[in-house]
Amino acid sequence: ARQVRGLCGTYNWDQQDEFTTPAGDVETGVAAFANAYRAAGDCPALAPLPLQPCDAFAGRRELAEAACAVLRGPAFQ
Repeated sequence: ARQVRGLCGTYNWDQQDEFTTPAGDVETGVAAFANAYRAAGDCPALAPLPLQPCDAFAGRRELAEAACAVLRGPAFQ
């Protein structure tokens, strides 16, 4: 029997069931999984993640590119 379940996963080393909902269904997407644990009325439903994060958060693009440049730099080669 599973001892752990919820937003942190099942902790059984089986990645196929990490998105198990309180009803016992296994979701394939992050948004649907998170919404299954949402307390109705307390917060808005999570929409599917944008396919192009840079388009959704245009003001953060420069910061993201600078951070990625560090990861692509010689220290991580």
